[in-house]
Amino acid sequence: MRLIAAASRIFAEKGFQETTIAEICKQAQTNIAAVNYYFRDKQSLYLEAWRHAFHRDLAMHPPDGGIAADAPPEQRLAGRIRSLIARIAADDSHFFAIINKEMAQPTALLPEILEKEINPQRRAMLALIKECLGPEANDQTIHYCHASIIGQCFHLLRIKHIQNNYPAMKTCPELDDSAAYAEHVIGFSLAAIHALRDRLEHGHGDNPWPC
Repeated sequence: MRLIAAASRIFAEKGFQETTIAEICKQAQTNIAAVNYYFRDKQSLYLEAWRHAFHRDLAMHPPDGGIAADAPPEQRLAGRIRSLIARIAADDSHFFAIINKEMAQPTALLPEILEKEINPQRRAMLALIKECLGPEANDQTIHYCHASIIGQCFHLLRIKHIQNNYPAMKTCPELDDSAAYAEHVIGFSLAAIHALRDRLEHGHGDNPWPC
């Protein structure tokens, strides 16, 4: 649908506050009545544009990374990291561009997207991390590992934002070869998870990194 595609692109470029319905309609070669008929208001169009961009990204880069469901958990976690980084690095990823704008100028609309679209992906990664860490890991350790992995992935989003807004800056190697960066994140993260699991299995309990 031209309207939702145009909305995704413009919200990605400008964010919610700076985008107008008139501009979207002009790009989509339609009229405001179409927005009112299909989406009711700008907020509803924003949510649907975000959801459209999200599912478009997942269709291009499936979240499992093409790894079989019965593969070892480390391989399945690696597949998810590769998929996430590929989606972030993609030049035409409107979803992550909208995320970046949302972080800079938050709206009250984020919780709905988080609950319905993003949280299932988050829960899937948490489950894999738990499986990799083993039964001795508590929830705090699992969530800290998740935060570490996501932080490394979203570093790429920050770099991409800087380069898009300040093109004169020196090219960053993370964006030059995002696939290599993904392999680094995978290797770094799995090494830490394996070290944590080893310490937990040897009785360090809730403090696997004693000072």
